[in-house]
Amino acid sequence: MRTDPSLALAAGLAVFPLPAGAKRAAPGWPRQVTTDPAVVAGWSDGVNIGVACRASRVVGLDLDRKDDVDGVDTLRALCAAARWPWPDTLTVATAHGGLHLYFRAPGVVVPSSISRWPGIDVRAPGHRLGGYLVGLGSVVDGRPYTIARDLPIAPLPPWLTARLTGSHHTTAVVTS
Repeated sequence: MRTDPSLALAAGLAVFPLPAGAKRAAPGWPRQVTTDPAVVAGWSDGVNIGVACRASRVVGLDLDRKDDVDGVDTLRALCAAARWPWPDTLTVATAHGGLHLYFRAPGVVVPSSISRWPGIDVRAPGHRLGGYLVGLGSVVDGRPYTIARDLPIAPLPPWLTARLTGSHHTTAVVTS
């Protein structure tokens, strides 16, 4: 089976190959990141797609639904507390019923974190290498990652930027 990273590339995302059927990147993955369709065309059949957050200048919210914890419900509650609507942004349904929400990174450092809130991991540019997300079209445990909301990638909301960085910085400008 051939995964198709063309949608990720069209959204301006930098990608790299993940082992077939896997979510964990091989050592050295940051050196394989590309936005070049010709390079991607040379990848082996069946590889999964990783999306490099630093190179893509995105912050990804990984909303898991497992072990009686629902990251979707957690984000709903966070949005309600902030008096902010559910984010209108590119959203990918994961292989196990969760969601990946993509946001353009703000002009401040956003670190990656595991279980930042119940059921929510943050994949972000960080300080050095940055995190990554399993990309659209990847297949894990025989189930594909598919588009749940086909929207442009929105800027990280100011209230969420403040919560993730501990600052009151509210710009949504991406710096190089």
